[in-house]
Amino acid sequence: MRAIVQQSFGTPDVLVPAEAVRPVAGPGEVLVRVHAASVNPVDAHVRAGALPMLGEPPFVLGWDVSGVVEEVAPDVTRFRVGDEVFGMPCFPRPAGAYAEYVAAPAGHLVRKPAGLDHVRAAALPLAGLTAWQALVGTAGLREGMRVLVHGAGGGVGHLAVQIARARGAEVLATASAAKHDFVRSLGADRVIDYRAGDFAAGLGGLDVVLDGVGGYGRRSLPLLAEDGMLITLIERNSPELTAAAAAAGRRLAGPAVAPDAAGLAALAELAGQGRLRPHVQHVLPLEEAAKAHALIESRGTRGKIVLTV
Repeated sequence: MRAIVQQSFGTPDVLVPAEAVRPVAGPGEVLVRVHAASVNPVDAHVRAGALPMLGEPPFVLGWDVSGVVEEVAPDVTRFRVGDEVFGMPCFPRPAGAYAEYVAAPAGHLVRKPAGLDHVRAAALPLAGLTAWQALVGTAGLREGMRVLVHGAGGGVGHLAVQIARARGAEVLATASAAKHDFVRSLGADRVIDYRAGDFAAGLGGLDVVLDGVGGYGRRSLPLLAEDGMLITLIERNSPELTAAAAAAGRRLAGPAVAPDAAGLAALAELAGQGRLRPHVQHVLPLEEAAKAHALIESRGTRGKIVLTV
């Protein structure tokens, strides 16, 4: 099968199209013919060697997939051959999504909504589950709460805004000025240009702050209500931030995303209702994975980048 095989750590040009052995569905797994796979910042960190999640190369990157079930293990009953599915199999273990075929645990996939094409379905799992598990699973976000989403124009951020809106929260967001109209279109009640001054000016009494960018945690703590929670996706291991939260008497959480069929099904339901719209700025063929990594490292992407297979 075609795949993007990485033989060494390095810059995006280490991502090279190659032939690889087609996987086989083991117990509890299905074989998915991949139609689209999305690119996430974690992919670039692993490629560069900054996150040793997959050990030493060679390996095939990627976790987000959308495609069609081609084979089903005898013990799997939830899917049949021909079902359209999407998900984030195996994370943080290898999944090999930058390829024509992926063998995935059936419990890590759900059926793709009919109104969501493969490109947008592939854009949803990792970023969507990150936002869902943080806001709903960790913070218990519900109607009437006030939430601030940092980096609201990015992959996780743009989905977090929509999830918070769907949960009935008041949504505040930070983004560069060029992304303000985009973030407002997602349902944000107020968008703040973090480059134009102090984003914290005039803010307070927040129930939840979600920092998926890094570096905004300590400045966000004073904005929280007494029982508010700061959720950091980047500085989860920061002793300084932990100490600052303790000194301020505010709750701090640093959840890590994990496969979650129930959460994925909730995202699929929202997407099927048109209440959650993954935005894909760049669609590239699988062979241009290196270009996709260069784009994601530019940090200017609005929404997601997806590879078609």
